[in-house]
Amino acid sequence: MRASTAIALAALTLGSTSGCERADGPERRPDAGGFDVVETSILDLRAAMERGELTSRQLVSAYLERMDEYEDQLNAAVTINLDALDEAEALDRERAAGQVRGPLHGIPVALKDNIHTTHIPTTGGSLAFEGFVPPYEATLTTNLRAAGAIIIAKAGLTEFANFMAGPPNQMPGNYNALTGFGYNPYDPRPDPRPGMNDGRPALSTGGSSSGIGTAASFWAANVGTDTGGSVISPSNANMLVGIRPTLGRISRWGIAPVTLDHDTAGPMARTVAGAALLLGAMEGDAPDPNDPATSVCEAPPNRDYSPFLNPDGLRGARIGIPRAGYYDEIIVGGETYGGLNEERAALMADAIAILEAQGAIIVDPADVPSFIDPDPEQNFYAWGLCLGAQHAKGSDAGCSVNFKYGMKRDFDVWLASLGPSSPVKTLTELREWNLEHRSQGSMLFEQSRFDISDEMDVVGDRARNDADVAKDNLLSRTRGIDAVLAEHRLDAIFTPGASGVRLAAIAAYPHIVVPFGRVANEPSPPFPADFSAQPAPFGIGFTGSACSEPRLIELAYAFEQASMRREPPPGFP
Repeated sequence: MRASTAIALAALTLGSTSGCERADGPERRPDAGGFDVVETSILDLRAAMERGELTSRQLVSAYLERMDEYEDQLNAAVTINLDALDEAEALDRERAAGQVRGPLHGIPVALKDNIHTTHIPTTGGSLAFEGFVPPYEATLTTNLRAAGAIIIAKAGLTEFANFMAGPPNQMPGNYNALTGFGYNPYDPRPDPRPGMNDGRPALSTGGSSSGIGTAASFWAANVGTDTGGSVISPSNANMLVGIRPTLGRISRWGIAPVTLDHDTAGPMARTVAGAALLLGAMEGDAPDPNDPATSVCEAPPNRDYSPFLNPDGLRGARIGIPRAGYYDEIIVGGETYGGLNEERAALMADAIAILEAQGAIIVDPADVPSFIDPDPEQNFYAWGLCLGAQHAKGSDAGCSVNFKYGMKRDFDVWLASLGPSSPVKTLTELREWNLEHRSQGSMLFEQSRFDISDEMDVVGDRARNDADVAKDNLLSRTRGIDAVLAEHRLDAIFTPGASGVRLAAIAAYPHIVVPFGRVANEPSPPFPADFSAQPAPFGIGFTGSACSEPRLIELAYAFEQASMRREPPPGFP
């Protein structure tokens, strides 16, 4: 059920009223048997249930109360699971009988609404898929429920993971035709600038996944999907810990794709420990027969990453500082790329000082070879992705076609897997459906990415895609992450904000972002003088080699425990 209606019904279930109909009286706080769920970690919630101080039903009730209180301001969910209370009661009965399914027993989490659930619709945010229930469940959904998780909601997203509308009418992050715009809890106001005042948020929510509900304590954590940064970017924008795993660590079966060459699901939580626990619960004990990539990495024993939550994990670690492109501007072929302003540079200097204080060996600079190559043909920054109408066939020589080619190849296969109940059978049909329903708001920002994808010939353009993927791998792996790690014998490179994820995503390697501070929100053109913009969250990132999640979790946890810079969003007590 769509979130606005669902929350009202859920509120009635809890004996409350919703929205402006709420009776006047003292400020209400979520009631979980006297246990305050705001900013409470997954580990603390689990411990409270183990001690008998909290039931899963109380926990779900408290989260539904918070959604009833604040969802109208944030628009964090597409659909709420109205059976969540019944599921919680069943899990409470299992616990009382001594049957605990796994590490998330009774813990409510949300899934991005491109991840299949058969008990809640999966829409991709598309009007064409409104109310659609797929015929099979995503493998990661099955794994989470087997671990005891309650899927309390489907979280908002940029429609079809932001591969619908690119330039010249770029779809804003966390907009979709079903629910409109999502808002960042660190400044939940619309953009007031002329030409931008269509309802979009003044403070970016990040990439196509949503971190809004986790940041605002609507649920304990959530799962996003990342093709080119859409776990890391929203985690950075909402002061969360996000993990983009190595491609194949988490099964991609049952997730609406952009390109399977880069798609992966990943956890988003308020702490490293929470993200690590969720990662293990999403992972399979054995390779998924529906996804051959799942044989790439071996899961830790019992899919348990807790042994890597080591507060001394930075001691002796070799951490590289890739100055060129990340911290300092570079010029390639007359174009300027990267770099930090003074405020962000000072914040990163503080972060590097923390690494040193914790015993890390800092290698500075440790530049990525493909970033500093003066030849644009051999430079990672100068070799972009084909992502908009300007990259239609015939105008795409200077960018990788993999995203648009992969979308045509993999999206049609995914649609076929949905069987006869699918509202459309091909990407072409979806484009035509959107055109026919334009008056209903199906394509407010047009569909340039669908357009450039649909013109690809899966057979005829295969050689071009293969050549571009080979170049992607050369610049991101061989002369990218693998090269810089090997040259300096590094455990990881250390990057500002969400900037490190593009390299990791193209390489299909792991990356973790950890909250670290807030910086001025100063867009161009600027806000009106009378608009007092709140500062934007800003984190730090660790990038490692393939399958290095255990070591990255160790580094990220040690940094988090030494810094403890996460701030809860103001205005959502």
